[in-house]
Amino acid sequence: MSAKVPRGESPFRERPPLCDNLAVDLLQAGELDVLGRMPWSSNMTFLVDVHSPDASTVQGVYKPVRGERPLWDFPAGLHKREIAAFELSLALGWNLVPPTVLRDGPLGEGSVQLYVPTDYDEHYFTLREEPVHHRWFQRLCAFDFIINSTDRKGGHILLGDDGRLYAIDNGLSFHCEFKLRTVIWEWAGNRLPDDLAADVDRLLDEGLPPGVANMLSLLERDALLTRAGALVGEGRFPTDPSGRRHPWPLV
Repeated sequence: MSAKVPRGESPFRERPPLCDNLAVDLLQAGELDVLGRMPWSSNMTFLVDVHSPDASTVQGVYKPVRGERPLWDFPAGLHKREIAAFELSLALGWNLVPPTVLRDGPLGEGSVQLYVPTDYDEHYFTLREEPVHHRWFQRLCAFDFIINSTDRKGGHILLGDDGRLYAIDNGLSFHCEFKLRTVIWEWAGNRLPDDLAADVDRLLDEGLPPGVANMLSLLERDALLTRAGALVGEGRFPTDPSGRRHPWPLV
């Protein structure tokens, strides 16, 4: 599918500030207009304009299931894991992942995530030394253990033009076998802050919200809750005695 952007004109537009609920409504209800394929993606990933009924427009990242490359260790349907990651982040109150919805599109069912305008020169390794970001990174460190992220590269963390950090590319997550691979090991073995433990405890008490449970298999749901319980029970951030649980490339 070819881009519909005039030569020399950027397809990326400034995103208006949106609360998560409004963004979800817009992404679900709007008409998708494909602008072109996103660069550097192993699977088919498209930048889209999302036109809402009231004539406003936001941009999104559309990942159709038919554009996925088959993987030997993950079943088809990585788009559902993208949605589960957003819904779980929302349920925990951590707001790490841009609003992401399940819907039909020009290439069939897929996920559509709110596009985050960002400076792509910024990533985990340029941001981790700034104390203002440390609590956010601690939440993401705990989150990636719970979702069993197998591919948390430094470039999967964005500093948006709105000043917020965002964790993207969460499709390789939620496997029932432990496969954690991440670049975030700064807090390994440190005590888990009480507020994060309380958020996870609340999730364990209330159970998985439908937006998460409906995206995962029974084994994946059980494994998620087991990891969450282990994190709270241990009371510390995960460690990697092997030194091998890093994705490649790192960015």
